[in-house]
Amino acid sequence: MSRRTPSLRIAAAGAALAVLALTGCASGAPAGGESDAPADAGWVTDGVFTVATGEPAYYPWVIDDAPESGEGFEAAVAYAVAAELGFAAEDVVWVRTGFEEAIAPGPKDFDVNLQQFSITDERKESVDFSSAYYETTQVVVTTGSSPAAAATSIADLKDLLIGAQTGTTSFTTIESVIAPTQGAQAFNTNDDAKLALENGQVDAIVVDLPTAFYISGVELTDGVLVGQLPTPEGATGDQFGFVLAKDSPLTDQVTAAVDALREDGTLDELAAQWLGGEGQAPLLK
Repeated sequence: MSRRTPSLRIAAAGAALAVLALTGCASGAPAGGESDAPADAGWVTDGVFTVATGEPAYYPWVIDDAPESGEGFEAAVAYAVAAELGFAAEDVVWVRTGFEEAIAPGPKDFDVNLQQFSITDERKESVDFSSAYYETTQVVVTTGSSPAAAATSIADLKDLLIGAQTGTTSFTTIESVIAPTQGAQAFNTNDDAKLALENGQVDAIVVDLPTAFYISGVELTDGVLVGQLPTPEGATGDQFGFVLAKDSPLTDQVTAAVDALREDGTLDELAAQWLGGEGQAPLLK
């Protein structure tokens, strides 16, 4: 299930518009140059790449609700794709849409839209998707008073009580990746797991990354993101893709751009920068 993560209001102190320089595109807006994108390729506005996101757009996907800065994972990915398509930074125009509005049938006022849309067969009946620019991982969440807050490795979690909603990827990840000595603690819902964490019945819980940002930053008064867990062999998380109008003539081009950025490592580097840094969710080993 795709979620939008509420803002944690975390300031990006000292951040410049361009933080990374990856294959000709920074994590902020790419540097100038003339656009060589074909004017008649099916863009909403000729010569302009119109990108939509939510209103507001939330940390860490967009920093300070300002996607034009290129800061935040999805803002950075959008500019990387734009550059791959041949657009200069000044040719990228941002618009805002609601989440459900974007995936409803009908014409669109954007070329692409990204706000953590999970790629599903049901949604494909109404809109097109690019290939995935991000696949969710499972994240250990705890509170500042829990012994899990000091964990820096998977080994540090093995003797703790770790819980998750039963029947989910989160639960199977606990069993296969952490393999706690006391077994995975099962709950009917994420809300039940979160309540158990708040009451001290478990030391930590495991949820997907977007849910982890929401729970740790909004629902818990002292939430801590311990870190991301490796994906178990054979398992997959929700895959996020760009949304395009149904049968858009741009779908293949955008998909090719995303694939190129995946293959050259840009997407992984942007994810590490914006989703796995200090104060976020580093990968546990």
